[in-house]
Amino acid sequence: MGTHPTGYTAVDYDAVTVLHGAERGAYPNGNSLLVKGSEATLVVDPSLSLVEGAPPADLVLVSHAHEDHIAGLGSYDVPVHVHEGDLEALRSPESLVSGFGFSPEDAEEAGAMLREQFHVRGRPDARGFEDGAVFDLGGRTVTVVHLPGHTAGHCGFLVEPDGFLFVADVDLTSFGPYYGDVGSSLAEFEASIGRLREIEARWYGTAHQKGVIEGAEEFRSRLDAYAGVIQRREETLLKFLDGPRTVEEIVEHRLVYRPHVRGAHVRPVERRTAQRHLDRLLVRGRVTEVEPGRYRAVQPDCYRTV
Repeated sequence: MGTHPTGYTAVDYDAVTVLHGAERGAYPNGNSLLVKGSEATLVVDPSLSLVEGAPPADLVLVSHAHEDHIAGLGSYDVPVHVHEGDLEALRSPESLVSGFGFSPEDAEEAGAMLREQFHVRGRPDARGFEDGAVFDLGGRTVTVVHLPGHTAGHCGFLVEPDGFLFVADVDLTSFGPYYGDVGSSLAEFEASIGRLREIEARWYGTAHQKGVIEGAEEFRSRLDAYAGVIQRREETLLKFLDGPRTVEEIVEHRLVYRPHVRGAHVRPVERRTAQRHLDRLLVRGRVTEVEPGRYRAVQPDCYRTV
């Protein structure tokens, strides 16, 4: 274990080194991985802490194309790989910004922020991989575990024989699952949580704050609490729909962010999150559209389950 001059703290888990970013990897920082084999070394998710003084590597894997996971990518003139679902967003900053669903004015500001604060320039040389792809480092393998929902291409990585599973932005924080981008999916996020429950590992590493959890039992307990945030959002929405409400009223009420949070991202994320929950509740008969664009909760003895 040691603290690097540029700010990350290196902690070893057998041959996997977690490079903990500043403030325990809280956004805009993050936790990166350094994995060494007998023939090659790779880095996963080069964060802001790797903008300077980055450890050498032969290739880079990116869990998904969000700015905090690629801020240190400019330190590496080596092959870069990401899931096909996020490939265009990694290759092109414009594609990355479009996935946030901003207005044209806010998109321009977001693009400037990505360049200035996160050093995002795009990697047109990036290569795509699919679920189950294996990177052999010599005596050590890194296997791709596709975990969509957060983004279309969001992935974890299982390092063997060490038994280290990097779960990226299934980060187990109290904020809960984020599925507010244009390409996000509530149903796919829940399916990814279910898939993670079935994977046995010794260590589970997160991209932010919670760091590394040891043992499958402890991980599943935290994963259940994390997934519970989705249910709480749904309960909050149903309670708010005690009378007819529009999507914009739900946006103002907020399901995701606390009232003090400000920024161009807040309303688009709240709107997409609200709509995804509404769509599911409508199918399940728990919400009805009483008139065009106005929704109300249905009494429990009246709805059906799907």
